[in-house]
Amino acid sequence: MDADATPSLSRSTVDPAGHRRVDEDWLAKAWEDPGSQVLVLEGGDPGSHGWQALMAKQSRALVTTGDTRELVLTRTRDAPEGERYLLGTEGDRAYFAVRSPRELLANPVAEPASLREVGAVLNDRDTGLLTRAIALANWNATHRFCPRCGARTTPAASGHVRVCEEEGTEQYPRMDPAVIMLVHRDREGEEEVLLGNNPNWDARRFSVLAGFVDAGESLEQAVIREVAEEAGVVVERPRYLSSQPWPFPRSLMMGYTARAVGETERTDDEIAVTRWFTRPELFEAARAGEVLLPGRVSIARTLIEHWYGAELPGGW
Repeated sequence: MDADATPSLSRSTVDPAGHRRVDEDWLAKAWEDPGSQVLVLEGGDPGSHGWQALMAKQSRALVTTGDTRELVLTRTRDAPEGERYLLGTEGDRAYFAVRSPRELLANPVAEPASLREVGAVLNDRDTGLLTRAIALANWNATHRFCPRCGARTTPAASGHVRVCEEEGTEQYPRMDPAVIMLVHRDREGEEEVLLGNNPNWDARRFSVLAGFVDAGESLEQAVIREVAEEAGVVVERPRYLSSQPWPFPRSLMMGYTARAVGETERTDDEIAVTRWFTRPELFEAARAGEVLLPGRVSIARTLIEHWYGAELPGGW
């Protein structure tokens, strides 16, 4: 059985409605529409380092407790003051996000939760809304000054553009491209997967390899270079599988598989331990808790289970 190759944070049912972002009349009417809904994000002063660290690591929204986890969306008239973003539309309903400068209000049937905590268990609509909202909040919080002249920037296009107050130049949301790859090989007629442990992790935590794309480098070149640097393994035929937004704070993860064909000098100490697993070995190690695999919110889990062919137990 092939496991689903759609990463958790790539799910969405909401139309981004890009053409509506600069339509001020439509935006005003949509905000006044009682059917519109608002996702409130916990934040703070965007000029403070603490707020940026909070947004990058633990952006939170209210999520209902109980068997079904859902975002708590409010009416526009009940939304707090704060920077506002258009998230998109679904039918006649518009969705907005507001970055609130204060702690989320207490709610007897809800609790604050981060995208890392609930991204894999929310429905497709809510996952898409929360992922986009956090990506926009992080970008706006960290791009308050023009990279050309250093002047302040002002949000425009409902949070999807920032305009330099001095030069009028426009800045658009930035993403850092990264490759994440599952390396496999055939050894004595049985296929194995390569997983690594970062020295800053629990010794039981293992995942696939990953790294940022260098300037002037293709995605396939990045796959080959990163595997060689981190694991001392030569790979060939990188094959694209799927991608996932990873707004912590602004990465885009491009998932690949690649076949190992040899060894080379290892030049990076980012990975402390590498291990090869057959499918039965990986299942038993995960079931016994000897190996802790990535959580389901990450594309790393998608790559591993796609190779394995089914869901695996455990995760962190």
